[in-house]
Amino acid sequence: MSIYAVISSLLGTSVEFVEALTIILAVGSIRGWKSSLTGALTALLILGGLVAIIGAPLVTLLQAFWLQLIVGVFMLLFGARWLRKSILRYGGLKAPHNEAKSYQEELERQRNAGNVASGIDKVGFATSFAGTFLEGMEAIFIVLTFGLGAKSMSSAVLGAAIATVVVVLLGIILRKPLTLIPENTMKFLVGVLLTSFGLFWTGESFKISWPQADLSILYIAASLVVLSLILIALCKSIKQKSNTGTFSSFHS
Repeated sequence: MSIYAVISSLLGTSVEFVEALTIILAVGSIRGWKSSLTGALTALLILGGLVAIIGAPLVTLLQAFWLQLIVGVFMLLFGARWLRKSILRYGGLKAPHNEAKSYQEELERQRNAGNVASGIDKVGFATSFAGTFLEGMEAIFIVLTFGLGAKSMSSAVLGAAIATVVVVLLGIILRKPLTLIPENTMKFLVGVLLTSFGLFWTGESFKISWPQADLSILYIAASLVVLSLILIALCKSIKQKSNTGTFSSFHS
């Protein structure tokens, strides 16, 4: 059991599931729950099949140099993207993600999509399916990368399973977007963890001997947090100077 993989997978997949839930709720409210839930369940079945087909072969090939390198690089790219967005958001150069706003925008899109068909509404089904599938693919990527990176796929799956149960239960109970979940903070933490695992795993592929083995992930993560705080302060300084007219314009 790897606590790194459980926590990382839990946080990462929770973000994706919350965003998928927002789409499902909006579609259900306007186009009908039958269409929304059928689209979401269809996407989940396909995603489950992909995991069964892809996941097992990846685990058996875990020791291959090229697989270690590919997983490490993808972790770096994916983690750096989340980390960059989080730094810009906390630095005031990018608007924070607002789940309530996303929900209202999706409601408007569904209202403007025409009359609701009887039975399974095609628009509702397609929207719910596409939203669940795309967010689910990212969740699968998170599970696979953290599972492979920690060499404990069961730990990553456990984290994702916990996230699934929590988000689904909250969705059923509340029937509204989970706006109280600190999504931006979670994305920042997952960005740090993904980047840390990516650096560690890429080094492993080149046979780098990390000090204190897996504990090096914590040292890398701590360094990334410090660097991120410095960059956030720099972004805030740039924004402040821009607002006071020191800079004529700034493009994030």
